[in-house]
Amino acid sequence: MAKKVLIIGATGSLGRVVAPYLLEYSDDELTLFSRRANSLPLDDPIRERAIAGDVYDAQALDAAVKGQDVVFVALTGNLADMAREIVASMDRQGVRRLIFITSMGILNEIPAWGAAGNVENAPILQDYRNASDVVEASDLNYTVIRPGWYDNGPVDYEVTTEGEPFGGHDVSRRSIADLVMRLIADDNLYSRGNIGINTPNS
Repeated sequence: MAKKVLIIGATGSLGRVVAPYLLEYSDDELTLFSRRANSLPLDDPIRERAIAGDVYDAQALDAAVKGQDVVFVALTGNLADMAREIVASMDRQGVRRLIFITSMGILNEIPAWGAAGNVENAPILQDYRNASDVVEASDLNYTVIRPGWYDNGPVDYEVTTEGEPFGGHDVSRRSIADLVMRLIADDNLYSRGNIGINTPNS
């Protein structure tokens, strides 16, 4: 069944891959939300619309969130503060399903070969961890995704759950898009989970 999906961060490198992937492989209807959304070409004007706005503008965010089935977030910046704004808006609008991109390493899950990339050794990841904590403290039906470094390879990935060591170092944007599509289609898949995604042996 087609879902109504809000993509927050639609002009980012991941949003620009997820949106066309969903158009190609699902029947979902997309709302593209970004400060620069007016610059986005719409590949399918029937199934896509663009809203220019900022997550710190509660009125604009509420207007975008209203009526959606799923909110997908792929942002950079002060992620913890952004997560608070998004969770609050979803609570106000009664939207339950949230898919939120963070980063590998925030659970200190990278094995010895890449332990320098764990948050305990890489303070730059702390805001990603803080954002994850905000999402996980909510009562939403969330899935936090911890991807490896993005590349432009084919769809080829494995998923690790919380408590499992992270696999390969990299993952393609199309692989993340495929996982996101599966999470949108099935509200119970990795519900209230914190999962890693990587390309095996990368």
